[in-house]
Amino acid sequence: MVGTADGRVRWGILATGGIASAFAADLVDLPDAEIVAVASRSEESAKAFAERFGIPRAYGRWGALAEDADVDVVYVATPHSAHRAAAGMCLEAGRNVLCEKAFTLNAREAGELVALAKERGTFLMEAMWMYCHPLVRRLKALVDDGAIGEVRSVQADFGLAGPFPPSHRLRDLALGGGALLDLGVYPVSFAQLLLGEPSDVVARAVLSDEGVDLQTGALLSWESGALASVHCSIHGGTPVTAAVTGSRGRIDVPHGFFYPDRFVLQRDGHDPEEFRADPSDGPRNSLKHEATEVMRALRAGETESPLVPLEGTLAVMRTLDAIRDRIGVRYPGEEPAPQLASA
Repeated sequence: MVGTADGRVRWGILATGGIASAFAADLVDLPDAEIVAVASRSEESAKAFAERFGIPRAYGRWGALAEDADVDVVYVATPHSAHRAAAGMCLEAGRNVLCEKAFTLNAREAGELVALAKERGTFLMEAMWMYCHPLVRRLKALVDDGAIGEVRSVQADFGLAGPFPPSHRLRDLALGGGALLDLGVYPVSFAQLLLGEPSDVVARAVLSDEGVDLQTGALLSWESGALASVHCSIHGGTPVTAAVTGSRGRIDVPHGFFYPDRFVLQRDGHDPEEFRADPSDGPRNSLKHEATEVMRALRAGETESPLVPLEGTLAVMRTLDAIRDRIGVRYPGEEPAPQLASA
């Protein structure tokens, strides 16, 4: 049985950084969620996090959280480079897992986690909160229903102005640094939410002295003739917008496309229609939607979410691998990335 006698799902949080804090803050506001444990490689950090959020147990090693039988699901919030080890440890111990994005460093590691979850019969989901946002779900439903006809193109960008010094995590190749895995995963995931996995990938980038991508642009294409232009940067702020153009109209998503407060649907021959999010769905509390979806799935006995399916996560990782192959970014210890399609 998942949860306590009164129906609350018991969460463990692995890592204590900024995204873990944001997620914990959203969980605290959900009446059917309870954070029962937190783990860090530093016991001091775990105890400080536990005190901040009123968490009863704080562990100074990841394994202790993975072994805690009172934990229904673990939220893995480490850097991408540790996702394979951290999520794998929890899955091996029989814990259900929600793992931050980018899901892993590469598609091989992602495939290993998916295979392990299926072997253990445990729930596994990428923390792609954009897919769970009510307004993004509404946008996808409109596109799927043919509101703008056949999708011809998608454009999306995510860039931060920086500058980030060489000592920063985003400049550390060993930690999966660079724009692509931290920021580019959003534009790529947005395009693939609407079009699926591309058949061809072309990409260019500006690399740092450390070998991470400071700025990457990619053109994804599909056999249907659809194209997606995606861009990410850690040395230039961008509008962080998205647009979907179809054969009979267009959808424009203003700043913050992955946690939108509104979008505009322009059907050919009709006045523009504006769709707005609930005021409570802003960037500071949008993580609640993915947590709610995880808890719904666990209560239903599901091992993956239909909103964030594992095959979709694997497909995004394959595209990210292909982009890295084109731009020449390889993380320590990696084999050359397999070719998704011709360059």
